[in-house]
Amino acid sequence: MTQVLDLVPIWTLILGLAVFVYVLLDGFDLGVGMLYGFAADKRSRNAIMNSIAPVWDGNETWLVLGGLGLLAAFPTAFAVIIPAVYFPILVMLLALVFRGVAFEFRSHEAEDKGFWDRAFSFGSAIATFAQGVVLGTMVQGFPVRDGQFAGTSLTFLTPFSILTGVGLMFGYGLLGAGWLILKTEGTIQAAARRQGRICLSGVVAAIATVSIWTPIMSSAVAARWFTWPNIALFAPIPVLSGVIALGTWRLLGSKAETAPFFGAIGLFVLAYAGIAVSLYPMIVPYQLILWQAASSPRTQAFLLVGTLFLLPVILTYSGWSYWVFRGKVRAEVGYE
Repeated sequence: MTQVLDLVPIWTLILGLAVFVYVLLDGFDLGVGMLYGFAADKRSRNAIMNSIAPVWDGNETWLVLGGLGLLAAFPTAFAVIIPAVYFPILVMLLALVFRGVAFEFRSHEAEDKGFWDRAFSFGSAIATFAQGVVLGTMVQGFPVRDGQFAGTSLTFLTPFSILTGVGLMFGYGLLGAGWLILKTEGTIQAAARRQGRICLSGVVAAIATVSIWTPIMSSAVAARWFTWPNIALFAPIPVLSGVIALGTWRLLGSKAETAPFFGAIGLFVLAYAGIAVSLYPMIVPYQLILWQAASSPRTQAFLLVGTLFLLPVILTYSGWSYWVFRGKVRAEVGYE
């Protein structure tokens, strides 16, 4: 029987959603983890930790979904991408594990609490930087020969990938600051506003640099953005990015509590859209398009059945956990 429906776009949307939701949800709690290292005192650290305690581990569900979805739906891409970014992914996973251990041990090891506090902050920073390096490696591309990665173990390590690693640290810091403004009060919130403006400055600088560097690095990306009518069609992305950045800067200096967090999300949405515009329909940049890397239609159809049952479950329990733990936090009693 001939399959009429092309499942590649559907799986592209599922994986795109999984990656983006992971970036937003784990992004803000990694950002909070980095800002945690700048907390002024024990009470502030407790309040900051309480703001993410109920949700931080569930956020990583989306990372698992994205990784397994890539393996199942686009195995050729998985086989090429993972060797290319093996070391930054390994570092990221080890940092996430170390961060999780630190989160639990700081509550039970009173004598070593300072060590575990620093471990939690450094683990968050290292995991974020590693994710940014993976992103930079994907955007700049890497050598592929006969359907296999043809580079070395250090191919990922370039000035561009280091830039994106640092840029993502500022980006997650901005999300974390927005979350703390939303969930805390007083001196913690005031500090988050100041930190948010510093992170926003870093984000704007990183976006501007990447936006200039990427078309210089790739003629295909330059043609995608700067030929007619694409230049008019895609112009709203950088224009809206500038408008939202300016609006978020002002919101960080105001009394608004919810809007700064959503301003940060807006910047991530537009940055994600910019990457999609630059790379689609490639899944291994400049080497393989989605259809070349996809598994068989029967495999994708089989996997889609289970995924369509799984996704509503994940969305439901994730949404419910955020709803239950809505509101402000306090250092002594958690949520009020």
